[in-house]
Amino acid sequence: LAVLGPVPGAPSCPHGPALLFVKTSQGKEEGRRFYACSACRDRKDCNFFQWEDEKVSETRLAAREEYNRNHQPSFTHRQNVDRYKNFVRLPSSKRRFCQECQQLLLPAEWEKHSDHQFLCDITTAQLKSPSQLLYPLENKKTNAQYLFADRSCQFLLNLLIDLGFRRVLSVGTPRLHEMIQSKASQEEEFSVRSLLLDIDFRYSQFYTEDEFCHYNMFNHHFFGGETARETCRKFLYEENGERVIMVTDPPFGGLVEALASSFKKLMAMWRETEEEGHDNKEMPMFWIFPYFFESRILDFFPSFRMMDYQVDYDNHALYKHGKTGRRQSPVRIFTNLAPSVIVLPEEEGYRFCTVCQRYVSSGNQHCEICNSCTSKDGRRWKHCVLCKKCVKPSWFHCNNCNCCTLQKHSCEKTDIGCFVCGKAGHKRSACPSLS
Repeated sequence: LAVLGPVPGAPSCPHGPALLFVKTSQGKEEGRRFYACSACRDRKDCNFFQWEDEKVSETRLAAREEYNRNHQPSFTHRQNVDRYKNFVRLPSSKRRFCQECQQLLLPAEWEKHSDHQFLCDITTAQLKSPSQLLYPLENKKTNAQYLFADRSCQFLLNLLIDLGFRRVLSVGTPRLHEMIQSKASQEEEFSVRSLLLDIDFRYSQFYTEDEFCHYNMFNHHFFGGETARETCRKFLYEENGERVIMVTDPPFGGLVEALASSFKKLMAMWRETEEEGHDNKEMPMFWIFPYFFESRILDFFPSFRMMDYQVDYDNHALYKHGKTGRRQSPVRIFTNLAPSVIVLPEEEGYRFCTVCQRYVSSGNQHCEICNSCTSKDGRRWKHCVLCKKCVKPSWFHCNNCNCCTLQKHSCEKTDIGCFVCGKAGHKRSACPSLS
């Protein structure tokens, strides 16, 4: 399956304009093109589907618009901001949060939610940490709200401050956003500000329109229309577009092509700022994603480099720091900033390689032949003379396949080509079916 991207005049589902797709075989288009939901890869979550050349009747169009309207949140962002103001004025004994509806409740609404589970005595601290109050949406392909562990979040924030950034465009990073908001409200001299762009509308209950925009990062859709787009533009324009960075942590099951397309549009929005000389520059960016997507990300952003820092998550069973071998978090920071300025914590085992001019993990030894620190996963990799590159320590050179691979593998497969789909013409890392 290949994504052909957002197309002008595309039909919409409740998640905004649909994306155009086509089935491919050996790199060639095959079959009819069709539109499907940009955000949900699983038809159970959003079953929108339309052939590109399909004629849709007026009746069906009207029914679709009605469906889209009915699937919008029950309150607008403005209404949620007003409700929050009323909620904060209540004594703590009257502050309730409905766990089933994921909603702050005002006393007049208690009756309607009487048979629901709810939390009582909501504190100001809880209101300042909505990512801990709301339950995470863990659908891997749509929301995948695996939230940064405190260690990673604190590291990222300290790094941004050390690098001199004053504004953070937080795209799908609610925990980083709330850490910035919380520090700004507690410490007078704290000068960093954040704008959260996220598809999870529940956050509109806790943040004003200047702090949160309901946004779909798969199709660059602002649900709040031109007003929300203007909020984002203004945020990027401040200080002539200087000292702003975008930090994004997309769902790992998401389509890299669609994400890259949206991120380029956000960068273009920044490039329009008044500052001369932005034309050929990229907005500084941290894209947080697993290391095995490196080649895909570099296809779209050749100026990016992958850092060795392991990002870990609170509510993910595997992506935890400090485990060894294959169990270490595979999540890394991809950035267009010079690797030499990104200082990684030595107390966590990172060291500076003077040849590569960047911080690397302690197990990442410099290979004299490749003249580079080659490990991607934190383990020490070994150089294969026949492959002319470093490979994972568990791999061995197979003369039948003429490459390094796992010791237990079936050589027949490699004759066919890609390990994932079995087709020739590409390797597993570039397989379209991985999308």
